[in-house]
Amino acid sequence: MSRNPFKPTAGATPPVLVGREPALEELDEALDDGAGSPYLLQFVTGARGAGKTVMLTEMGRRARERGWIVVDETATPGLLTRLTRAVRHHREQLGSPDRSRISGVGLNILGTGGDVRMEGAPREAPDLRDEIGALCDAMDRHDGETGLIITVDEIHTIRQEELDELAAIIQHLIREDRSVGLLMAGIPQAVEQMIADNAQRPKVSTFLRRAERTVLEHVPLADVAAAFQQTISEGGRSISEEVAWECARATSGYPFMIQLVGFHTWRVGREGPVTREHVTQGRAKARKRLGELVHAPALRDLSAVDRTFLTHMSVDDGPSRYADLRTRMGETPNYISVYRDRLIRAGMIQPSAVHGHVEFALPELRGYLREHAAQLVAEVNEDDQG
Repeated sequence: MSRNPFKPTAGATPPVLVGREPALEELDEALDDGAGSPYLLQFVTGARGAGKTVMLTEMGRRARERGWIVVDETATPGLLTRLTRAVRHHREQLGSPDRSRISGVGLNILGTGGDVRMEGAPREAPDLRDEIGALCDAMDRHDGETGLIITVDEIHTIRQEELDELAAIIQHLIREDRSVGLLMAGIPQAVEQMIADNAQRPKVSTFLRRAERTVLEHVPLADVAAAFQQTISEGGRSISEEVAWECARATSGYPFMIQLVGFHTWRVGREGPVTREHVTQGRAKARKRLGELVHAPALRDLSAVDRTFLTHMSVDDGPSRYADLRTRMGETPNYISVYRDRLIRAGMIQPSAVHGHVEFALPELRGYLREHAAQLVAEVNEDDQG
């Protein structure tokens, strides 16, 4: 029996990274160009499940293939300390000396001929900027053609003081023409809000605004169908073009759903040609898992009013009008605007192409909310009583 080639695990790299080649080619060129290339400083943004973590992983892999040192991190407390330790580790592996201590000097005491070596007091431990500088010096001596790439996932959750320091450090290193890159991933609206919140810190705000944006949108269905055919064929099974399109339509072009539909469709049949019946059953299982893995955790992070807002949106079969939401919730326009903006920043909804409307940013969220409306209302009531 052939092994299932699909990988519906958060952050796991799929066998085929569908629809992301243009952005990856831009990074490839940046790595070849070296210091000063604009795509060495960028935000990778997209909705939950759009493949931001996967994209950072693939970017790091490509950088390593070209001889760059890569440090991967997530914006949790202590980020700068962990980065400093990781950079120091790579510097030591290259054989670069620790410059935090001053070498001793040989002295002849009272003409006795005895040479006593005295070591100076240790300097303060090097900070991240010092460590990256020392690492870049060592890499310059090594080949002079590569450098350091730092990837930071969930950048919108970073603590303000660490963001200020990280931005200042990378900015100084770029000014020094160091071969260093900073690739950051986060939810688009939250990233933009993070930058806007730094408007009172002109140096940080201006620097971050100059970063390139790579927005991971839904993948064209033609590319998805082709990826299903390629992945299933390379996995040792067959699928017709028509059935591959059935798989593609079941995903709505949503990257995480591509892996979920593929994984469960493969499991239904396990061997032999993939059929429409396999896709029908696979999609049902994929929708259930999407709710458990993406929708439920995202909703748990929201307030009771946020969840109420979304539940009222789920009544509509398409984009929701602000006026209808005000009526259903019995609230003022300002009240609705506050929670609309909160949910946009959280990556749960987005402005619709139709003026005065909003729509869900995540696929299948409407169906999930409808199926779990009673449970969500009960949770809201519990929160109110609490």
